[in-house]
Amino acid sequence: MTFAAYEQPLKWIAFGLGLASTISIVQGWQLAAMCLSLPFCLIWIYCAWLRTEKQLKYINILFAGLYVYGIARHFVLAQVA
Repeated sequence: MTFAAYEQPLKWIAFGLGLASTISIVQGWQLAAMCLSLPFCLIWIYCAWLRTEKQLKYINILFAGLYVYGIARHFVLAQVA
């Protein structure tokens, strides 16, 4: 069995993460939104590699980097305060 066999279940997981992230944004839970969005992006990076969708892959790499930065910044600022 190849990793491609997991593509459809991963897309459903990404859908759930995206929905939960959106709810977190609406509720004002910034850290939760970033923590849910990061695995969402990682799933879409993986799926883009399966389909060689370069634009989707690089956009999600950019967003994943921004989420890692935001999560790290949150914890660094929490230590300072």
